[in-house]
Amino acid sequence: MIRLREIKIDLEKDSKEALIKKTKKKLNTEVRDLVIKKRSVDARDKDNICYKYEVDVVVDNEKKTLEKVGCKNIFKTPNEKYKFEVVGNKKLNNRPVIVGSGPAGLFCAYILAENGYKPIVIERGKRVEDRVNDVEEFFKNNKLNLSSNVQFGEGGAGTFSDGKLNTLKKDKFFRQKKIFEVFVECGAPKEILYDSNPHIGTDILVDVVKNMRNKIINMGGEFHFSSMLNDIIIDNGRVKQIKVNDKLMDVDILILAIGHSARDTFRMLYEKNFDMSNKPFAVGIRIEHKKEMIDRSQYGKKYKLLGAANYKLTYKAKDNRGVYTFCMCPGGYVINSSSDYNKLAINGMSNYKRNSSNSNSAIIVTVNEKDYGTGVLDGIKFQEELESVAYKVGNGLIPTQVYKDYKINKESKSFLDVEPIFKSGYKLCNLNKILPSFIVNDTIEAIEYWENKIKGFNSDGAIVSAIESRTSSPVRIIRNSEYESNIKGVYPIGEGAGYAGGITSSAIDGVKIAEQIAKIYCNY
Repeated sequence: MIRLREIKIDLEKDSKEALIKKTKKKLNTEVRDLVIKKRSVDARDKDNICYKYEVDVVVDNEKKTLEKVGCKNIFKTPNEKYKFEVVGNKKLNNRPVIVGSGPAGLFCAYILAENGYKPIVIERGKRVEDRVNDVEEFFKNNKLNLSSNVQFGEGGAGTFSDGKLNTLKKDKFFRQKKIFEVFVECGAPKEILYDSNPHIGTDILVDVVKNMRNKIINMGGEFHFSSMLNDIIIDNGRVKQIKVNDKLMDVDILILAIGHSARDTFRMLYEKNFDMSNKPFAVGIRIEHKKEMIDRSQYGKKYKLLGAANYKLTYKAKDNRGVYTFCMCPGGYVINSSSDYNKLAINGMSNYKRNSSNSNSAIIVTVNEKDYGTGVLDGIKFQEELESVAYKVGNGLIPTQVYKDYKINKESKSFLDVEPIFKSGYKLCNLNKILPSFIVNDTIEAIEYWENKIKGFNSDGAIVSAIESRTSSPVRIIRNSEYESNIKGVYPIGEGAGYAGGITSSAIDGVKIAEQIAKIYCNY
């Protein structure tokens, strides 16, 4: 096949036929078939927005066609196939055990199962289809299940988000390609294979996660739900057993994909003398605007042809802290994502169609040990203290305010031109009572600056809510170049261990650990 880059197609003429016509003209030969590899929106000129494509085509005489073209954007399609090799020869006495079934744990289990390792997955929460019921009950009645909620359960925290699959990581080993192919095989929309801003959406992710689990089981894997890791038994610096629901299990390999909210597990690992450190993270608010305003600002007069618009904004505040948008949810909802009693944290989520009336995003400010202390678990304590205040101020509901009042430290009594789109209960109040002053000041400074990027971003009626505190893990579980902790046989992975941020990077980390195991151990 031949690959062509920089193929631009007008929005109103977008079709496979138009792409074939363009590539035929560029190659000056017949095109028998075409596969889209990448698609992005070129919105630099709002009056001439277009799609930009990268495609692979089939022609009759590939070599001759390439010889006569002579263009850097036209070349032979490279081999981009993911390759997994089992080269280890050390025997496993017990099947690999993975704790946690978020993206890192699921993809580690999938790759291991696909290659004959028959992994066992331990998950404190419920199956995703049962978890959905618990989360909906929480949204409706504020009744929290400590083990089955937005943070805990099959699929991990990313299941109840926008389902974004963006990552800044290079993919020279085609792990991401493999991950996206697995997603599609399990029911995700095919366009994630080529869209520049791929997403799945919570409504579809639920079925994708369930289908992944069933495939893992069919390949020899095993799942234990409502199963809590209580203890790790260590013998001479190596893991020997684990205690799950107070029952002992022999293990050779323990893969910790515990997620960023497993505070009880972090404390247990600290007491077991795992090498750990605190790490910087970010804390802030979530802001809501009318979706139409964001779409029009990003895409101009043709915004209706392009669906819900994304944005990604960064700013360096006067105090030198980084401020940035995070987990932007076009056409989405603000949700209560708490996982502890009497503590409140929020997040955003979207369904696949992104068709609610509002778009929202976190606006977060970087924090470090100067803010919360040098102890390994001090970042967790900092989160918990802020979440406790948020719970009290909101009386258990999401604390909410209009931006006009947020700027002047005044409690809001009503909304203005933006009506809230929440999946959870909320209470109008004053977020200044929750947030440290530097976070209030830095978020206001950034919002005012971003008005230059998106007209209307600092509008009086924009809705702000708190607290956005679970942006990433406040802890890193130290691992060596072979991905192993100081306790031999234990592999900390994913976002909770401090080595990823988001669905795709977490999944990639899970795949990397499966590869590492295959370098050492033979399969069954």
